[in-house]
Order: sequence, then C-alpha cells, then structure tokens
Amino acid sequence: MREQQAACVGHVHLKVADLERSIAFYRDILGFEVTQRYGEAAAFLGSGGYHHHIGLNTWHSKASNPPPEGHTGLYHAAFLYPDRKSLANVLKRVVDAGVDLDGAADHGVSEAVYLRDPDGNGVELYRDRAPEDWPRDAQGDLAMVNVPLDVPALLAEAD
Repeated sequence: MREQQAACVGHVHLKVADLERSIAFYRDILGFEVTQRYGEAAAFLGSGGYHHHIGLNTWHSKASNPPPEGHTGLYHAAFLYPDRKSLANVLKRVVDAGVDLDGAADHGVSEAVYLRDPDGNGVELYRDRAPEDWPRDAQGDLAMVNVPLDVPALLAEAD
C-alpha cells in the first residue's frame, strides 16, 4: 500500500484587472520571481525555485473592478516567510510602496500582517514560530491568540 502524504496548498491563482500592475506588486514588493508568462494575459510567480506559488491572469477580468464588500470569495492568500527578519524586510517594502495595512496580529504560533493587493484581494504575510514556542493550555492543546502585533518593533528588524 502506498504511503499517503499530507496535502498542502500548492498555489493561488488570481483574476486580476492589470497583469503588469499585479506582477509588479507580487514581484517587486512581496519578493516572488516571475517563472513563466503566457503572453499579455497570464503570469506565474514562485519562490525558492518552485514553478509557481501564484498565478495571475486577465482572461475574464481585464480592466474589471474588485467584487463588492459583503460578497463571497477569497478572504486572503497567506504567504509564509522563513523567519522574522524576512517578514520585517517584506513589511518594509510594503510600507515603502505606500500600501496600507488592514491589520497586524500576533497569533502565538505566528506573527502576521494583513493588506490588499492592487485588485483588492486579501493578503497575509506571516512567519511561524518554532512549534516548541507555540502557546498551549493546561492540557497541552494549542491555544492560539489574536493580539496586536508590534509593527514598529518588527519594522526595526528590517535591513
């Protein structure tokens, strides 16, 4: 019998209004690399040599508007950075680009900042703490929290 592996998220594919604007955001601000383009209508971006973590296309959305608030759809795509310094560096690029934050939280298991991409899609940028540092209750069960993250302290760690 074949051993089963745990499933994981392979990539997020987003409908965007302006391909070049979205490439610039995900490449220049968040730090992903363009791995392939499909003409003027689609692009794929990855990190660490992976073929793609993000797909962008204008096939059905060129020059369109984001969906209105209060409707179903993607809440956010979360991008994991390897450590606090990497998170601080991407946050600095976000702030330097003038992108507003929707929020920032310490979840005990991770630290996260929340923002919107140019098409209004929710984006979470985060780093995980080591599992031995995760908060636990008296029974040893995971006890995640949602408290404000000290953004200035995080930014102070950026290069």
